[in-house]
Amino acid sequence: MDTEAELTRRGHSSPGTGEGRPRSAFRGSARGLAGRGLRALPTWRGAVVLGVLCTAFLLLLSNFVVQPFLIPSRSMEPTLRVGDRVLVNKLAYRFGDQPRRGEVVVFDGTGSFVREPAAVDPVAGLVRGAASALGIGEPSETDFVKRVIGVGGDAVVCCDAEGRIEVNGAPVDEPYLYPGDTPSKVPFRIVVPLGTLWVMGDHRSQSRDSRDHLGEPGGGMVPVEKVIGRADWIGWPVSRWGATVPRGGGTAGGGHG
Repeated sequence: MDTEAELTRRGHSSPGTGEGRPRSAFRGSARGLAGRGLRALPTWRGAVVLGVLCTAFLLLLSNFVVQPFLIPSRSMEPTLRVGDRVLVNKLAYRFGDQPRRGEVVVFDGTGSFVREPAAVDPVAGLVRGAASALGIGEPSETDFVKRVIGVGGDAVVCCDAEGRIEVNGAPVDEPYLYPGDTPSKVPFRIVVPLGTLWVMGDHRSQSRDSRDHLGEPGGGMVPVEKVIGRADWIGWPVSRWGATVPRGGGTAGGGHG
């Protein structure tokens, strides 16, 4: 009897114990994995913090190293097309180097191409400035992209007997001009003051540039200190990746050539 009772107890307890342990271990393991998985997933707060940090990093990069710039007009065709996003090298002139003839630069035209802008809502200005800096919004109305034709001390004349622009008495080879455009239909003869630039668009018939401000204060000259950077690369669209902005336009004479 005792033996049967003991066997009976074992028969009831052993399966229960044997089956219960795996179930208990599985459930505990599942709960542990689920807990670890949930803890590994970022919370909405973490996602917000990560987004803020990424945006701050991009803004710092844009302000000090490379800034994307959306091309809004046809003034630089065929070199730059409407909708292109060029990457502006802000370090190009940061360490004492100066813009050179033939380079494509982005500059703040306030005081040279446009009058001082009226006061704007600071919050709206901040949002627009951030969008522009990240290359996802329209550029500021005071920012322009043009090609450097003359630097400080250059004598720039349009045009010689063959219709070419001359810099310091030497004709300028301009392979970047829009097909069918002449170097300029507006005659001019100027000497570029030191510390300034004479700039023009590649699509001369569609570009408002230094020629259009000859009779205004500053005479269409862009102060070097207003240059934001050099447009070195086309970053968008994908079909134009890796296409560098041609510098061309070599000239002779003084200044930075």
